[in-house]
Amino acid sequence: MTTENTVDAIYERMKRTIQEGTWPPGGKLPSESELIQAFGVSRVTVRSAVQRLRGLGIVVSHQGKGTFVIEDLARHGLPSDNRPIMHLSRDEFDDMRVFRETVEFRCMALAVTHATEADLLRLEEALNRMLVNKDDYVRYSQADFEFHYAIALASHNKIFIRAMDAIRPLYLYYLEELNRVLGITLESVNAHIQVYLALKHRDAEAAARTLNDAMSSNLDALQAQDAPRRP
Repeated sequence: MTTENTVDAIYERMKRTIQEGTWPPGGKLPSESELIQAFGVSRVTVRSAVQRLRGLGIVVSHQGKGTFVIEDLARHGLPSDNRPIMHLSRDEFDDMRVFRETVEFRCMALAVTHATEADLLRLEEALNRMLVNKDDYVRYSQADFEFHYAIALASHNKIFIRAMDAIRPLYLYYLEELNRVLGITLESVNAHIQVYLALKHRDAEAAARTLNDAMSSNLDALQAQDAPRRP
């Protein structure tokens, strides 16, 4: 059996264990060592299978605590079509959208006027980290946040920078959920490149238009993702 087939088999067994209630909603999965012993497979196989569960939103991992089945599994159900479960609520998504329209768009306008060469270099470095990590949604999301944080820094407005500092965990969670569920698309990558180029060329209108189009595309994609699941 190939490694890929072994991962598939262990993933299906884990999913069935959750479905049968052996690992109940809110319950903690056995440790990695215990899973290796229980399934008789390698550490890489166990990690890959758990990562697949995590990618679908069936389980969540908390650093230093372990991996847990999501609390509201009954509401979502186990995805039979391997489409990820979105944990970001519609209210949270809308609140973040309003924040971005209110603060981030203004930061871009200020950055066009106040950004230094060092600011633009910071923005470019964050963009490069996104490109390097486009196959890892967690690392990509971290670089994604640093990209948007670099825009706030380039505004040189201390209040906007503090606002971004204050919501860093929520903003990062928002980005991780979007990138996990929707995937890291070519359109997303290109949008960030276009925002960077617009700011570099001091074109606030183009930067705002690009970001607004990207946010609208995210909303459309989420609605399309959610629609088939409604009764």
